[in-house]
Formats: sequence, C-alpha cells, structure tokens
Amino acid sequence: MKNLLGLSCAVIALTACGQEGGGDDATSKTQPVPAATISNDSADSGADGFATNVYFGDTHIHTKNSFDAYIFNVRNTPDDVYRFAKGETIRHPAGYEISLWGDPLDFVAATDHGAYMGILPAMNDPESPLSEVEWAKDMFGTDPDKVTGAFGKMGGSVRSGVPYPEVYDRDLIDATWQNAIDVANKHYEPGKLTTFAAYEYTAVTQGRHGGNDFIGGNLHRNVVFKDSAPDRLFATLDSVNPEDLWDWMDSQRATGNEVLAIPHNSNVSDGEMFDLMTFDGDPLTAEYAAQRMRNEPIVEMTQVKGTSETHPALSPNDEWADFEIYEYLLSSTVKSRINGSYIRESLARGIEIEQDIGVNPYKFGLIGASDSHVAGGAFDEKNYWSKVGILDATPETRGSVPPGGKKTWEGVELPTHSEYWFPYWGASGLAAVWAPENTREAIFDGMARKETYATTGPRIKVRMFGGYDYDAELLGDSDLVNKAYAGGVPMGGTLEKNDEAPGFVVWAARDARSAPLQRIQLVKVWHADGKAQEMLYDIGCSDGLSPDPVTHRCPDNGASVDLSNCSISTDAGDPEIKTFWQDPDFDSSISAAYYVRVLENPTCRWSTWDALRAGTPPNPNHPTTLQERAYTSPIWYDAK
Repeated sequence: MKNLLGLSCAVIALTACGQEGGGDDATSKTQPVPAATISNDSADSGADGFATNVYFGDTHIHTKNSFDAYIFNVRNTPDDVYRFAKGETIRHPAGYEISLWGDPLDFVAATDHGAYMGILPAMNDPESPLSEVEWAKDMFGTDPDKVTGAFGKMGGSVRSGVPYPEVYDRDLIDATWQNAIDVANKHYEPGKLTTFAAYEYTAVTQGRHGGNDFIGGNLHRNVVFKDSAPDRLFATLDSVNPEDLWDWMDSQRATGNEVLAIPHNSNVSDGEMFDLMTFDGDPLTAEYAAQRMRNEPIVEMTQVKGTSETHPALSPNDEWADFEIYEYLLSSTVKSRINGSYIRESLARGIEIEQDIGVNPYKFGLIGASDSHVAGGAFDEKNYWSKVGILDATPETRGSVPPGGKKTWEGVELPTHSEYWFPYWGASGLAAVWAPENTREAIFDGMARKETYATTGPRIKVRMFGGYDYDAELLGDSDLVNKAYAGGVPMGGTLEKNDEAPGFVVWAARDARSAPLQRIQLVKVWHADGKAQEMLYDIGCSDGLSPDPVTHRCPDNGASVDLSNCSISTDAGDPEIKTFWQDPDFDSSISAAYYVRVLENPTCRWSTWDALRAGTPPNPNHPTTLQERAYTSPIWYDAK
C-alpha cells in the first residue's frame, strides 16, 4: 500500500495532465456477421414470455464517492456513469477523454463503496467541517508518509468495521446514497437504458494478515435493488460479516425492496469466498445455504482484476486455464490462497455440500463486470485506459511500456505496482442477461433466475439449453427457442434425475467488432472420491472441423496474430457456431454442473497494443495475445 500511495502523493494535488486518447494505429480485420439462426434482436419475447433478447451491461463501477477512487484523483460522478453507458464521452482523471468502443450499454449500475460513501470529497472540501479533522489534512497534504497513513487508517476502518467517529458522518453518507438513487432514477429509460440503484459492500477478511491497512481476502459484494431502495444502506461499518448483510437484505425484501448481491473478484478472496464453513468458522447448514442462494444467485466471473473461473493448479488438463490470472491480495504482494477462490472448483464444492446438508450454497449463475474506478469500463483490449485513476493511466505506469522513454526492456526495474499489480489487470468484463425486454423488472428477474453469462469484453452472444428430448434436428428448427424452453431448461436451470443422458443445445455468435469464434467448450464438474472433478469437452469447432473423439479437442484452426501490427487472420474462425451435444460419460447417480465457454480466435492483449503504439517491444513477462471468451451460467443435473 505504501508504494502505491507514495506514487499518488506527488500527483494527487496536481491538475491532471492532458493526454490523447488511445486511438488505433493498427486495426484488426473483421468479417461481417450473417443473420443468426437463433434471433435475439426481436422485440417479441416469444411464447409464454420467454427471454429472446440478450442485453449487455455493467454492474460494478465506482465514482468519486468511493474512498479508493477519490484519493487517486477521480472526480467523475454517478451522472458520468450513466452518460458513459449511453455512449457519451467523459474525462479520465488523467485528463484524456474516454468513451465506449461500440454501441451504448443496455443496463448499468454505479456501485460506490457503502462504507464512507461520499466522505473523502467532504474531507477535501474547505467548506466542510470534515476538512478540519487532523488526519483529513494529512490525507490531502504533501507528505507521502502522512497521506499513506491517513488512507491506510480509513482502509483499516473499512476492514475492521469500526468507524472513526470524527469522519463517520452518517447523514452525509445517507445523503450521498439518496443522490445515487435519484441519479439512477433520472437516467432510467425503459427500453433504452436500464439503471439500478446499487452500492458495494466492502468486506475484507483479516485472516492471516494483520495491521491497520486493507490487505486481506476480498469478500466484496455489489448490492443491486430492483426498483425501490431504502433510505439507508448496510455497509461494513454496520457489520463485516456477509451473513449479516443477507439478514438485512431479507428484511428489505420483506418491506418491498427487491434486492440481490453479486460476490466479485473471488480470485483474491484468500480462499474464503467459497469456503467450507461460515464467516465465523461454524459448519454450513441448510439454512445458511438457502439464505446465501436467496440473496446471491449470481457471481462475478471476470473483471479488471482478473478472471475467477479456474487456476492451472486446479485444472491442469485445461489448456486454457492460465487466462488473465491475478493472484495478489488487495494492495499487497501476498498471493491469495487458491482453494476456495475459484468458481469452477466451487461449483463442485457446492455439489459436495448439498450431499451433506441437502442444499447447495454455490448453485450460482455467472456474470461479468468492469470494477472501473473511473466511471466507465475499458472493455476493449485496443483501448484500455486503466482501472484506478491516475496511477495506472499511462502505458509506462501500467508496466506495458519501458519507463523513461527507453525502447527496450534491458535493465528495466519496475516499481511494485507496475511489476505485480497493474500489468495483470485487464480490459474485462461485461454482463449479459437474457430477458424479454430492457426494463428493471426484466433485467433484474433475468439475474435472479440466473439466465446470465459473462464475457471478457466483446459482446459475444451465447445461448445454452439442456433437456432430455432434444436432438440435433432442433438446431435447424425455426422455432428453436420456444421449443428449447418447452422441452428443457435454459442456462441457470436444473434438470431432474433421469436415466438418459441430458442433451445440450448451444449457439454462439461473434461480436462483429472483435475476432471470429474458434470453438465452443463444455465444462462438466462434479464431486467424487473426496475431491472436485472436472472434464472439458470441445463440442463445437470452427471452419468445419470436428473434435477428436479421444481428446475431445478441436484441431487447431490456424488462426494467428501478426504482432508487428496486431492484425488477425481473416481466413479462420466462424461468425457463428451452433451445436448439439450429449454427455458421453453420463452417470445418472452423480449430480453435476455443466457450463459453456466460448473462445474467440487469438488477438493482441492490451499490453501489446500499448507497446505497438509506443514503438517498443511488449513486456516479455506478459502474454502478447489472448483469446477473448464468454462463460454461461451452468445447468445442473440433480441426481437426487
């Protein structure tokens, strides 16, 4: 934390320097997308109100009202969040302009930290009594050690749940929260932009880490209200135990405030997001599991601080497991524990727990989000502008371009943040919800029933249905969607016990602004022999290829990237892949979860784009390319 804040001290009080936005000096060649066989563009919701439209959005964004945004020169407001989502241009804390690359978002929520919401701006306002507090003067002074100490003091308070009375102005927090509600309501345009009143519950476990700072396991949740919201939010300064948050959410629901929470960034939860015991170390119970699923039906699969699907140590037979791995606990160089921190393993854990207590606490759907702290997410690798604010606002500070104007990496030593943190962050992620229309009711209900998926940025479209009466002929049926709903379940659903192996209908279409699709993969997880089990099948290949019957892998389609200009293959990959698959290894006595992962052809990573524009070689310690992807919510098979 000290290294990070020490850097900020020299610039926090300065006027943000001007910098031109990152334009494309090299462009990717793309192919047009033909009309998809499974339509999602119609306003018709289909028979019985089935969800025939997919909507893209972001449910995790910070503004100046978050203490860890304001300190890094962020002055954007909740109003800027919604303007950005509509496609308008806003200003980055470093002075350059940022805007979406592509169409406006369909839904969005500003999610400032509930703890000390709006307090830091007041501490820096000479007209506010909070500016007279002694450590407020330290916070915005010029002594790096005092700035570090003051900010660490606030971070320690958020983690411990013990407020400092001299700056804990609850009336101001309530007023800031009410303004967030009002601004969300002002920008709500049914059918065009759905907005939600929301905030972040910022739990951080102490675990094996002491000290008065913010280091610990990330147990953050974004709390999203369907329509009406209460006058007072529940933050870690009320309780650091997420189970107390669920009690509060249950009480809100009883008064008519529909609400759900989205756990995020579990990859650095230090193994505690998907633990095998309660927050206080007690055994899990059926009541615990039911309450957790009632309040947290979906989790954040991917965001700027890495992807939480799996880890190579957990999935050694998955060649794509080593994707955008970020392992360091908040503001530290301490690595997070792996077990209990990743989603794929937790799906198997949930099945195991259900066998013992009768309810699965980890039967969740998947969603993506940005966790931007500059009021707008950088979803595009070609135009990545940072997460925090001024600290990672340039390629040099992000560690993607050698500092000081150097043109090689020889002899370069980077500071902690540029070595361990910023280079591992990325242009991710995006939430997708299947719903009959773009309204608060429809989007929220889609999240609640887990008919959701995550992407790492591109607007890949994907559907998944599971059932016992499907066959390959359904793929060519003009009424596929309605028949799939009628004969099975969509992503997020559960199949009851059956002696016949379930079949899955899966369809994916590329984002026209991104790369063609390479393959559709199905991930099956279950629990047996005392541990999590998994199997990865390629079930749909591009370019007319077929999976190998032994390895279950598609042959290489030959897609490549020219690192001299980041252009991509135009003769490999498909605009659309559609497939039917039936589990060849089905055992009707074993419960399992199935989810789909869709991979694009390789493209340049943001760090390579930075280097290309700067005329330097990419950082040799980081991947030059990646494969953007989408992850569906699972479909469960219940063997009970």
